[in-house]
Amino acid sequence: MGALSSGSMPKQYLSLAGHAMIRHALATLCATPVVAKVFVVLAPDDAFWPAEQMLALGPKLRVLRCGGETRAQSVANGLRAMAAEVAGVGDDWVLVHDAARPCLTVALVEKLIAEVGEDDAGGLLAVPVADTLKRAGTGTRVLQTVAREGLWQAQTPQMFRHRLLLQALDAAPRVTDEAGAMEALGLAPRLVAADASNLKVTYPLDLQLAEWILQNR
Repeated sequence: MGALSSGSMPKQYLSLAGHAMIRHALATLCATPVVAKVFVVLAPDDAFWPAEQMLALGPKLRVLRCGGETRAQSVANGLRAMAAEVAGVGDDWVLVHDAARPCLTVALVEKLIAEVGEDDAGGLLAVPVADTLKRAGTGTRVLQTVAREGLWQAQTPQMFRHRLLLQALDAAPRVTDEAGAMEALGLAPRLVAADASNLKVTYPLDLQLAEWILQNR
């Protein structure tokens, strides 16, 4: 199955249950009482952002047009842009979430925050791997079976202290998620059990599944 293609429109703006996909996760974060501010990092030339549709989310939401070429660059740029609103010496907590995970709930956000607590290593939502894993060789044939014990699938949000996360991303700019950057600093982020409903929309069927989840909660 091919990855979801949206033509010229970025995937996060596809219609999902009556709104742009990105709005669902933003609405959840804005509705979480303990979250003080919600920053959305856009590309400087993003012409698809539905500003009027987002007004109803309230004053917590701020738009930062400082996105980079990679996820790590975008997150680091966003951290720098919000630095003036971070208290103290950067010890405020930040949660980084994928726009393509629209089924996030307030309960999952609150669980992540509660279980990470004051642990400076931070943490992330994740689910233990349930399926048997196969490593592919040539010609899409099985090269070997990979033991799944101790393996988890990383999700978002991922939660870290502002200062430490920016330091980690500057030191490891090629990582594919924030936890990987923290690991490169020698820290061991906490795994907080989530569930499969916090899925990432990647394939066409995922969009249908996400819509079903949102409409049947």
